[in-house]
Amino acid sequence: MEWTCVDEYEKLLFRMSTPRVMIDNASCADATIVMIDSARKHGILLEAVQVLTDLNLSIKKAYISSDGRWFMDVFHVTDLEGNKLTDESVLNYIEQSLGTIHYGRSKSFEGLTALELTGTDRVGLLSEVFAVLSNLQCNVVEAKMWTHNGRIASLIYVKDNDSGSPIEDSKKIDRIEAMLRNVLKGDNDIRSAKTSVSLAVTHTERRLHQMMFADRDYERKPCSTTRDESLVVAVQNCLEKGYSVVNIQCKDRTKLLFDVVCTLTDMQYVVFHATINTAGDRASLEFFIRHMDGTPISSEAEKQRVILCLQAAIERRTSQGVRLELCTEDRLGLLADVTRTFRENGLNVTRAEISTTLDRALNVFYVTDALGNQVDSKIIESVRQKIGLSKLKVKELPLIYHQKAEREEATMGAGGTMLLSLGSLVRRNLYNLGLIKSYS
Repeated sequence: MEWTCVDEYEKLLFRMSTPRVMIDNASCADATIVMIDSARKHGILLEAVQVLTDLNLSIKKAYISSDGRWFMDVFHVTDLEGNKLTDESVLNYIEQSLGTIHYGRSKSFEGLTALELTGTDRVGLLSEVFAVLSNLQCNVVEAKMWTHNGRIASLIYVKDNDSGSPIEDSKKIDRIEAMLRNVLKGDNDIRSAKTSVSLAVTHTERRLHQMMFADRDYERKPCSTTRDESLVVAVQNCLEKGYSVVNIQCKDRTKLLFDVVCTLTDMQYVVFHATINTAGDRASLEFFIRHMDGTPISSEAEKQRVILCLQAAIERRTSQGVRLELCTEDRLGLLADVTRTFRENGLNVTRAEISTTLDRALNVFYVTDALGNQVDSKIIESVRQKIGLSKLKVKELPLIYHQKAEREEATMGAGGTMLLSLGSLVRRNLYNLGLIKSYS
């Protein structure tokens, strides 16, 4: 009898530490359903969403429900073309990755030196940064750069061009930091420009959110003339249930859920229940949250801060300008040369994703004119001719919306009033999961 108890206890411990993942490709006609059942741990929802978004999957719907220390998360996902997932290797990878999310992980950048940069954005800044790195014999292997409200944040992974090893010499590191800080300072950013060598292994895009949050970009005045005026974030308290309720309406796009959950998690809020719906090009997100100590948002000032931070998180990745893709053989100074051509033709890089695979550079740039407006097509073609028509191509954004989007009952009434009832949320979740016939 004692051995039976021990075995059952060990099974319970294993069950508590191992998420149960189920993938259903039969129940829904236009999406693959991914379900995760496990013990609730702060940050585990973010890790699950991170696994799905790192595969460039589009999350069309999601239902998150927590009962005490346990949770069930249900995601309706497709590829970027709106198709169900049929590749068995992809499905197996999702199941294995989600089954180990308790242990946390990030893309490995071993053998590289990570540089973190924040400062005031301006035309040509990225060109100057890459020129400095090229002159110092630093080969850029991976990099991501975001801009928002006149600020820039970038995480750049480099190695020594001669040795191919990470840069560990303290004098060279100090020199790199000093020269990049001078570039970032320019003429008017003496106090807030920052450069550092990072030793952390935080997920790159989560780290960019953290850097911009620490830079307080959410408090700065918007610079763009192409902001999404339909973005609405509202926060209300559901005091009888002890929750704060966050409602978001905005344009749908890839990684939207990741950006929102990332911000809530890093602001030390716990998501207990949530519903995410998309229809056409619109997304509606509803979260029931508490502080980690179990209390709801306590003041109007805190509500406004949450609203500003979530607006900023959504806007940082919103694509502005023309998407240019560079595919060519990698070499030292390539990025400096390409971005210098952008600068000389008055193009401003609003976002960049740099990667290298098997000595091939696969880079994406979003560019506007100096004022943040759409670039004249003649200028784009002139730039392409200078860099190489076969190397630099204009790319349309991937299709992330279902053309057959169903007409669901509106979750908002006249005047933008939002559904805030916890009971209604739970009934709606059960209805969408097929467990009850109606939630009305």
